[in-house]
Amino acid sequence: MQPTRRDSASGHPIGNESLPLLAGAAVGVGGVGAVLALVDITSPVRAPFTFFFLLAAPAAALAGALRSLDPLSRAVVAAGGTIVIDLLVAQGLLALHMWSVRGGVAVIAALSAALFLLPLLRHSLARAERRRTP
Repeated sequence: MQPTRRDSASGHPIGNESLPLLAGAAVGVGGVGAVLALVDITSPVRAPFTFFFLLAAPAAALAGALRSLDPLSRAVVAAGGTIVIDLLVAQGLLALHMWSVRGGVAVIAALSAALFLLPLLRHSLARAERRRTP
């Protein structure tokens, strides 16, 4: 096994400082894709950015909700869950005869936001329960 190179100043493995930059870029690309789809702006980057949003938003929300799993299991479950969420939203919109790109992006954004906020709600409920019981 090859040893990891470490930064002499911080002692952290080299390359870890780029992770927040990559996460910010992913959020930016996904946000631009969602806005381009919701506002119906014609652009050559609309399709790939919107597709990235439809895959990344539910995956990030599911990964955040599954913190108890190890990283590989979390990634696999989040990827599978993303496909399930996207397909169920598409099937629901088609079954209700309400199919539109804007509607699909809006529903995926709402579900992702709800899944993202679920751990925060769980944490606040647990903290309130600890306060009630002495």
